[in-house]
Amino acid sequence: MTVEVRDLHFSYGTRQVLKGVRFSAGPGELVSVLGPNGAGKSTMFRCIMGFLRTAQDTVRIDGADVTSFDRRALAGKLAYIPQTLSPVFNHTVLETVLMGFSGRIGFGRTPDRRHTAAALDMLESLGIAHLRNRGCAEISGGERQLAFLARALVQDARILIMDEPTANLDYGHRHDALERARKLASAGYTVVMSTHSPEQAFLYATKVAALSDGRIIAEGRPEEALTKELLERLYGVGVELREISYAGRTVKICLPAWERGKDAI
Repeated sequence: MTVEVRDLHFSYGTRQVLKGVRFSAGPGELVSVLGPNGAGKSTMFRCIMGFLRTAQDTVRIDGADVTSFDRRALAGKLAYIPQTLSPVFNHTVLETVLMGFSGRIGFGRTPDRRHTAAALDMLESLGIAHLRNRGCAEISGGERQLAFLARALVQDARILIMDEPTANLDYGHRHDALERARKLASAGYTVVMSTHSPEQAFLYATKVAALSDGRIIAEGRPEEALTKELLERLYGVGVELREISYAGRTVKICLPAWERGKDAI
């Protein structure tokens, strides 16, 4: 399934956030969306998910206007992993994951043993099965993020929209989440995720889209699109790019360009 965004504009009142965004993602791609805070990444994701009202034919899911889908139909195509939030209701981790089946079995119907077994298997694969009976308000932000990821995966949608999915994860869980996202893309899923880390894009993404001031200013393969000049423009700091050998291939890393000859603060 494909995601196509074309000439997307969006404003909160008089404040224009998105100013003609254009990009696309398809099966087998893991697209990293990079940009500074306030660039419009989360707003763009909410427009893709249909949470925010957009002009007709500016967001297309598998060739169809996103506004043409009802919530259940859209849930069968798109799964969303938000930035971690404190939950309003203290549902258990298992209950949270079981919510991912709602679009498949019908809202208001109760998941059966098969759904529970599948949810537990997913929690086991993400290393948080021991939290299944804990309330989501009683676990860490990183653990909650993994629960949201598990919920999205059991939803069985072929497009995954991940808004800074590693923001509160420790180093090990961050790697596990990104490696799972990479494998899902390799298996034919369409994965779009935002990140503040150029290294994550270099290591895991097949394509990047750089968002600045509400516009996509670069799109392409990470090793080609993420230049020193682009990253300095995005983040407002000097950087240096270096190539290293890693897992049998050459990858780039991004380092801050420290100012020399000045006293440390």
